[in-house]
Amino acid sequence: MPRLKDKRALITGGTSGIGLETARLFLSEGARVAITGKNPATLDAARRELGGDVLVIPSDASVAAEQKAVAEKVRGAFGGLDVLFLNAGIAELRPVEQWDESGFDRSFATNVKGPFFLIQALLPILANPASVVINASVNAHIGMPNTSVYGATKAAILSLTRTLSGELVGRGIRVNAVSPGPISTPLYSKLGLSEADLKKVAASVQSMVPLGRFGDPKDIANAVLFLASDESVFAVGSELMLDGGMGNL
Repeated sequence: MPRLKDKRALITGGTSGIGLETARLFLSEGARVAITGKNPATLDAARRELGGDVLVIPSDASVAAEQKAVAEKVRGAFGGLDVLFLNAGIAELRPVEQWDESGFDRSFATNVKGPFFLIQALLPILANPASVVINASVNAHIGMPNTSVYGATKAAILSLTRTLSGELVGRGIRVNAVSPGPISTPLYSKLGLSEADLKKVAASVQSMVPLGRFGDPKDIANAVLFLASDESVFAVGSELMLDGGMGNL
């Protein structure tokens, strides 16, 4: 039997990379799926690829006020929600001296503030039982240069994984996290680097992965499926490290 048969799932940042791969997997496992994104081009492409049964919601994950609208659209289409994958996020990598307040605020708004207020907005429609999976990062655990703000946002969202799991478990809502290492997704192309510099960064990062390669979005999607399904009913406030051994160095 499909592992998510008749489950209603929302995936933020579901138009590319890990989010899109997870949407594909959830659909194959019997779920009804909604995705969010803010780029009209990638929203349209995801709609074409995933099919007309997928609910596609334009939304900026960094804007707290938009999260109530997302919740209302999910309520209207699905009536309730069984699975939430908080995947939308940004990675801006800079030396500490190059950060300004607006960039700092943008990272925290997208990676922490928006997800927090989306959980809040969805509470009235989250089922009992329900599963919330948060996309964190190995960078919450390692001292990688130029990731001071990014790592701090992921440490914050991991803290929310633990505290919200304790707060919401009485409502039947399990909260867990996946922490990927470097994954082959469009995220790296958004760093604003030249192709040559991007290759240097990629080679440097890959050298820190004991497994010797970047991860594939499927590697993360499979773990999210496990946490979303009834196979993980005893997992509460847990973190799955999916980093090719990077965090063990």
